[in-house]
Order: sequence, then structure tokens, then C-alpha cells
Amino acid sequence: MIFNKDTAKKTAELLLQINAIKLNPKNPFTWASGWKSPIYCDNRVTLSFPPIRNYIREEFSKHIEKEFGKPDVIAGVATGAIGIGMLVAEYMGLPFVYVRPEPKKHGRQNQVEGFLQKGQNVVVVEDLISTGNSSLLAVEALKEAGANVKGMVAIFTYGFDVSIENFKKANVTLHTLSNYDNLLELAVAKKYITEEEQHTLQEWRVSPSTWGVEV
Repeated sequence: MIFNKDTAKKTAELLLQINAIKLNPKNPFTWASGWKSPIYCDNRVTLSFPPIRNYIREEFSKHIEKEFGKPDVIAGVATGAIGIGMLVAEYMGLPFVYVRPEPKKHGRQNQVEGFLQKGQNVVVVEDLISTGNSSLLAVEALKEAGANVKGMVAIFTYGFDVSIENFKKANVTLHTLSNYDNLLELAVAKKYITEEEQHTLQEWRVSPSTWGVEV
């Protein structure tokens, strides 16, 4: 769920302003999964804009403490959330670790990089939630390392039913700065897209894996 409506709207507008989120219903993108999509989200772009990354850092920090209490450690999910996770940890004066998609094949074979003690309270920072699978694998790795994962925060979520179900099954609390519904609402109001394009984008969200596939 979003932290609040005002934050969701402002975050959506900032992401659209810098093209971190691109909406192109007439010329869809192709994701790594093979899905056709009228939207592409790359929140790493925010790191190149100091006022925007500072806004995200401060909103995350404020809401993390409000929702979860001050944790012992901030964890970023590699690679997309390492930068913003580090900024949050720095702002909150907390240690930082990051979680690889899988253990290294050499050396110490770490999956969690950094100093983490068993029993420490951790909040996980993610940049984007699609199905939630990779994010929840990071949570599992932290738990296996002995962390007490309080929850996860992310910049943006598509709000797919599958992601909601995955987080529910894993019993992990997720809060985001913005989401798909607020993005579309803002995009129409600010004339980034037409109402007809909004309808196309809403259709895609219902069944993203089959949208745009010719039968």
C-alpha cells in the first residue's frame, strides 16, 4: 500500500518529469520476461537528479520510522536499490547492507554483502515491485542470515494481483511511495496521456502476460 495519497501523487509526477517512467501505449516496450508493456519504469534515473533523490530519501526515511520504528540496518536489493538504499541509510544514520540475487560463485560466496548480525531489525529498500518474486528472495536471504525483517519499502509498484498475493503469502509488509493507480490519475490530469490511453494502460494491468499478444 502507498504511504499516503499526497506522497503518491508527487512521486508519480517527479518520475514522469524525468522520464524515469515512460508511458507509450501506441508503441509498447518489451520486458526481459517477454511481456509487452505500454509502460517502462527505471527508477535508477532518480539518482541523477539530486533534488528528486533527496526527496525520495527523505520520504522513505520519515515513513520507515513511522511504520516500522527505527531499524538497526537498511538493506538494499541489488542492483536497482543499492543507490537509494545507501542514501536512506546515510540519512537515518544506520548501517547498510545489500542483497544479491544469488550467492557469489567465488570468494566468501556471500548473498548478503556488508556486516549483519543475527537478530538485527532490518527494513528492505526496493526500487520497483512487479511480481515481487526477486524482492521476496532478498527477504528470504536476509532471514536465512538471521535478520528480523520488519518490512519492505519501494519507490513504485505496478500493483499486480500476483505481487499482492506473493507478499501476503510471504507475510511481508510492503509500503510504496507511489503506485500504478496514482500514476495514471496524475498522468491524465497533467496531460501526459489521454483518457483513451489511460483505458489501454488499465487493460494492460489486468493481464500483463497476455496483453498485446497476437492470437
